[in-house]
Amino acid sequence: MLKQFYTLLLFASFSIGFSQKKDTVFTSLPTLEAQIMNLQHKVFESKKEADRFEANKEFIKLWYEALRQPASMNYNFDSIKGVSVLKSKDEKFRIITWNVFKNDGQQAYFGFIQVNNRKVIKKGLFKKEVTNVYEVFPLADRSSAVKSPESYIGDPDKWFGMLYYDLIDCDGYYTLLGWDGNDNLIQKKFIDILYFKSDGSAVFGKDVFKIPKKSPKRIMFQYSAEVAMSLKYNDKRGQIIFSHLAPKDEGPTLEGQYQYYGPDGSFDAYELTKDRWVLKEDVDIRNDKSKNDNVRKPDPKKEKDLYEPKR
Repeated sequence: MLKQFYTLLLFASFSIGFSQKKDTVFTSLPTLEAQIMNLQHKVFESKKEADRFEANKEFIKLWYEALRQPASMNYNFDSIKGVSVLKSKDEKFRIITWNVFKNDGQQAYFGFIQVNNRKVIKKGLFKKEVTNVYEVFPLADRSSAVKSPESYIGDPDKWFGMLYYDLIDCDGYYTLLGWDGNDNLIQKKFIDILYFKSDGSAVFGKDVFKIPKKSPKRIMFQYSAEVAMSLKYNDKRGQIIFSHLAPKDEGPTLEGQYQYYGPDGSFDAYELTKDRWVLKEDVDIRNDKSKNDNVRKPDPKKEKDLYEPKR
């Protein structure tokens, strides 16, 4: 509930602040980047929780001021640390996310989607005019009110908050890999789905997973805050490969108590097949061939010395 309160408070103040700046001249992107960079220490490293969230209000405003400029779509913001900036390969959108930690071990998540909703206008029988229409959508985290994350479908105003760290372009949708620190006992990782409706609006969650007896809109992994779990996309194999999680002790005693879950040394994967993520269990990650595997090995008997001494 406290997580939701912070989100509502911050985005309420953010909305009011920007309605007052509609007619102002744009500040240059390098100047805004410098202002964001100077503020990031307070947002992520202030000792007092109240100071972190107070600084985050201005942090949000500066990001919006930058992202609402069309030129910012191709601006990297490389100097800013602690913020994830991911751009789709088709250049349709960019998603920016970050987290602010709270004293109780939980996290609050914030971000934006910057979208290029291109419009094609016919100018006669054989002519077309393409217009780039840039839009910015703040992400408002509502995850604290969601009881079933895997079946939840949201939009930027009702986002299941997390920190995204990878983006995969798919046919008709995009796949996002994300992390949620959750609390001091359990952390989570997600395979999230994002797609855009015909009107350009963004939707989180989609039925693109092929799993026996399940139809999730995203995949959630829960495990101990004391261990690390691998969840990575392997472009060469077309798979999202992840650690298989299990309780540290065998038997039903710890079943569902995720603070005791961790990797058991085996791996599973979701393989992209006909635009759906199909579950593949117990995959062998050692099967990836090196780029040198098919290179002909030299025959020692036919090879000459690189240097032949004088006799």
